[in-house]
Amino acid sequence: MTDFLIGRQQILDDKLNTFAYEILFRGKDFDLSIQESAASATNQVITDTILEIGLNELVGPHLAFINFTAQNILEKTPLHLPKDRIVVEVLENVKVDKQIVKNLRELSAQGYTIALDDFELTPEWLPLLEFVDIIKLDIIAFSLEDTQQLIEKLKPYKLKLLAEKVETYQEFKLLRDWGCELFQGFFFSKPNIVEGKRLGVSQITTLQLLATINKQDVTFLDVSKVIAQDINLSYKLLRYINSASFALPNKIDSLQHAATYLGLKEIRRWANILALSSMSSKPDAVLQTILVRAKMCELLAFEVKQDPEIYFLIGLLSGLDSILDMPLEKSLQQLPLSDQVCEAILQKTGSAGEALQYALDYERWDVNRPTFGGIKPKRIADIYLESIQWWSRQVFPYIQ
Repeated sequence: MTDFLIGRQQILDDKLNTFAYEILFRGKDFDLSIQESAASATNQVITDTILEIGLNELVGPHLAFINFTAQNILEKTPLHLPKDRIVVEVLENVKVDKQIVKNLRELSAQGYTIALDDFELTPEWLPLLEFVDIIKLDIIAFSLEDTQQLIEKLKPYKLKLLAEKVETYQEFKLLRDWGCELFQGFFFSKPNIVEGKRLGVSQITTLQLLATINKQDVTFLDVSKVIAQDINLSYKLLRYINSASFALPNKIDSLQHAATYLGLKEIRRWANILALSSMSSKPDAVLQTILVRAKMCELLAFEVKQDPEIYFLIGLLSGLDSILDMPLEKSLQQLPLSDQVCEAILQKTGSAGEALQYALDYERWDVNRPTFGGIKPKRIADIYLESIQWWSRQVFPYIQ
């Protein structure tokens, strides 16, 4: 089997809930600038990823945007996939002719959702506006003023507008006000900076918990005392600890009692996760991105024989700015972290910092390097998928 890297990027609705994922491909044996090779890359995404791994494993209950080339459309490749699970994303370099329009219209009539990537309002694309469902607007390619004018011109058509490459919360709010319903980019993982923001009681407790559990000499009693100060944290932690997956021989009668069954390493990890989830009122998509990143850092550490616990913590705390809505450096100053950990997060130094940078690039699908630490691309893809599956199977049920 050809080695490949598989990526996915969230597409969010106007309430910042996950609407879909775009499935992204990067393989060493395909030159995506060549039409036949790009078509083969799409086919490999379908066969090796979508069908073999399974849509449920990769995107859960959400839709999957898949890039299709002109050749894929002419060959009617989307017909091999379930119309209720995918979005046929027509790449911007597709040369629109009568046959392309005919095939896409046929797919639409059969119930497939059609999206146009990096859309520009030119004459050859006008016939498609009669039946396509989603238009993707690259807001970096044009000024915001030009984007607003294009949005106004598209309003008479019955379609959804998806703003991509949105990098700030301010851009998100502006584009939402103009009429965009879907969003793709890095804005959900970037902080909405509010200098001098006062922390509420719940956030103070959870920051105290983060500080306690990351001390080298922390004990079960120390952890349980902090958690006991907040009923919500206590409930969420006990709900996790008392889950069937641990098959505890006796009923839990105290937080300290439960913690001893888990062991310090496991309780530290889950207290980290629960603390971040509890102090955040952000949509699940934000926390999911951070936790998948942390798990990917941990699995990369295993591959290069480094300390997975440290790598996991670095990946986890790299998203603290998104949780607290304050600059990352300021967020980290409130925790008793070593210089090595802080520098790995802020400066991406050392092996752990490089792993974090690679995980960040991977989730944004900005993969200039094919691998990290000499790990084979196929294993990198597996690591990313394992991280997603870990979130959906083990983390998500216990932070609700």
